[in-house]
Amino acid sequence: MGKEPVTEQFFIGKLATAKDHFERALDCKHTEFDDLYPYMLEHPQFFWYKRYVAWSELLTIVNLCEELSFSWKEVFTPQQVDYLNSRVMSATVLDFWSEKEHAQR
Repeated sequence: MGKEPVTEQFFIGKLATAKDHFERALDCKHTEFDDLYPYMLEHPQFFWYKRYVAWSELLTIVNLCEELSFSWKEVFTPQQVDYLNSRVMSATVLDFWSEKEHAQR
């Protein structure tokens, strides 16, 4: 792996990956985190922790994009941008991150 220039496109790619990671964690699908802690799969709190880690990763990259004045909001829906700006992973975020779910309720 060579040195990749730190560009806006690089960060947006990392942001898209982190978003996918968070969405997979919300859906209880396999992520890299499962490979790091395979013995934790048996514990119910593991899924909450996995979501928290994915949310933290997403917020970290959003924060870096903000500091570097990179356009990151286009990757998300307006409602998701509001959730990210509030920075709190609440029950609302967990329940309504996906607009499809929100529209069904």
